[in-house]
Amino acid sequence: MTDYSEEQRNELEALESIYPDSFTVLSEKPTTFTITVTSEAGENDETVQTTLKFTYREKYPDETPLYEIVSQENLDDDDVMDIIKLLEQQAEENLGMVMIFTLVSAVQEKLNEIVDQIKTRREEEKKQKEREAEEEEKQRFHGTPVTIENFLNWKAKFDAELLEIKRKKMKEEEQAGKNKLSGKQLFEMDHNLDTSDIQFLEEAGNNVEVDESLFQEMDDLELEDEEDDPDYNPVNLDSD
Repeated sequence: MTDYSEEQRNELEALESIYPDSFTVLSEKPTTFTITVTSEAGENDETVQTTLKFTYREKYPDETPLYEIVSQENLDDDDVMDIIKLLEQQAEENLGMVMIFTLVSAVQEKLNEIVDQIKTRREEEKKQKEREAEEEEKQRFHGTPVTIENFLNWKAKFDAELLEIKRKKMKEEEQAGKNKLSGKQLFEMDHNLDTSDIQFLEEAGNNVEVDESLFQEMDDLELEDEEDDPDYNPVNLDSD
């Protein structure tokens, strides 16, 4: 007859010696304990980690233990689901044998794979960004190839923008025409305009200086008498 209690007790002792820093007994009836599993260090010493909780059933190892993930670090939901499926598979394959060490080792390998996947994913993201940057640089120098379709799209957009500019200009000119004042309106707005010219003449008149040297006595002027003119002929005047 199988002594399940003995097998369980022996396994607990072995687990405590294998995982002295991560093994914790939570209760004895039923026997429940946790083991924290950490991956190997990845890029920049990054790790992923999970804490597994196991509970022995009465007839373990002929019955699979109960298991669950009680905490995790740096794992997404898909990773957690993959670990649960892995535990289920390993438990079924090792039924009838003490299996906690096997289950924990399988999870350890899975975490190491996840760290490698994170590293690979980051390298791919880095390469993708570099490719995008190179493509953007090429586009900057070569521009976008002109096709009939994108030319027509550009032309329609350009015509629409040009039409809008013309409309705004016409509207501004129309508004400026409405705001332009006539001479009558300017005169009505400024009543000083009717006296401004007179005032200007008066102010200028006070300052006018006459140069008398420009004028001479009429007697000093040498004017020829028409009768003294040898060519003078009164008959010719009448003929006109």
